[in-house]
Amino acid sequence: MTQQALLSTVPAAHRQAKYQVRFDWGVEGAVAVAADADVVVWVDALPADAGAPAAPADLPGDGAVLVAGLTDAAAVAQWILDEQVRLGRRAMISLVAAGATTPAGSPRFAVEDLLAAGAVVDALAALGIDYSSPEAAAACASFTGLRGAVAHLLTASVSGQERIAAGEAAADIAVLGRLGTSDAVTVLRASRQSGAPAAE
Repeated sequence: MTQQALLSTVPAAHRQAKYQVRFDWGVEGAVAVAADADVVVWVDALPADAGAPAAPADLPGDGAVLVAGLTDAAAVAQWILDEQVRLGRRAMISLVAAGATTPAGSPRFAVEDLLAAGAVVDALAALGIDYSSPEAAAACASFTGLRGAVAHLLTASVSGQERIAAGEAAADIAVLGRLGTSDAVTVLRASRQSGAPAAE
């Protein structure tokens, strides 16, 4: 089924269309909230090994596609504000948490991606972009309530414990929870709208 066909099956409420900042999970969530977005942020706090795709190859819509975690949430928010200025209007932003999988291959909630999405929402709000859907607001509240513990939560989470069991050092995981330590922004796809800057 094509993305357009999938979008036609998405109930209007699931699109969170009246909100500037939306939040959902996985590829199906992206289909629901990203089709009309100016910026899609694929949120993955514990990214896969080097060489693996950072996000699905063809996320919906014509907007720019960024990748975010906890270390670069503030930089991503600033990039989005700059894009809003370039557009000359309110930018529509869709955050999509990567999530994880169960041993059977089914989608699984990943607390680290909830916290990273909340970090981006919080950073956007600090820049004045705060018309968020309830889903985005709940992610933000999760992050702000646990801000001081995110590095620990990365290692203690199911995903973190899986990595430790596979031989990864806890310290190497915890470093991905150090807020504001990266100014780099990963742009997977430049906006397909005219006049967009080239991907970084």
